Amino acid sequence: LVRKPEKVCWVEAAGTVRDGVRAYTALHYLSHVSPGKTVLVMDGASPFGTIAIQLAQHRGAKVISTAYSLEDKQYLERLRLPVARVIDVSNGKIDVAESCLEETGGLGVDIVLDAGVKLYSAEDESASKSQLLPHKHDIITLLGVGGHWITTEKNLQLDPPDSHSLFLKGATVSFLNDEIWNLSNIQQGKYLYILLMIPILEDIMEKLSSSIFRPQLDEPIPLYEAKVSMEIVQKNQARKRQVIQF
Repeated sequence: LVRKPEKVCWVEAAGTVRDGVRAYTALHYLSHVSPGKTVLVMDGASPFGTIAIQLAQHRGAKVISTAYSLEDKQYLERLRLPVARVIDVSNGKIDVAESCLEETGGLGVDIVLDAGVKLYSAEDESASKSQLLPHKHDIITLLGVGGHWITTEKNLQLDPPDSHSLFLKGATVSFLNDEIWNLSNIQQGKYLYILLMIPILEDIMEKLSSSIFRPQLDEPIPLYEAKVSMEIVQKNQARKRQVIQF
């Protein structure tokens, strides 16, 4: 529970708190973002990507993002604080690793937040949105020395050559599991400790109130359309955060 500031509407509060906690988990707890770091946020126009970009920028990091469509690219370029570089991967011809290395002078990025990765060769993948995802080798290539790869890919498989490359860079791989704080009593205690040191939920609301966070929200959905909305979300067809309004 967190107190809602008067300036924040209920829809924004409900639609931001989960993505805010995910962003803090990834950027504060798992990768320790700080000024001067370079952060790559995959699919930055997604609801989570939008909040992650804004949090990284607020912490003083330089942000690079990928866009899956022309609309996504235009959205990212219109953010209050534009990202350093938007990589449009919609046509499948842009090399994400090459673009990131070019942007960082060959040093690589410090933190990567993926939106899923391509685990196999192109001919083994279905002709869907997965075609737009980077290959795991691309992410390893674009990581800098001491870099952090935060992945949402629960089935990630790293082969010995992948591990060797990460070892040579001293890089780490962390899994962003939304439910981790609820699964372990010990971790719940650690989470509460983090909340005491940095009141994350209150900070999320404060950033909403001061317009540092501007979430990607769809129009409020009436209760009688909740079932349809849930089906859209479960099929990964929603490009904005869905909020049910009673």
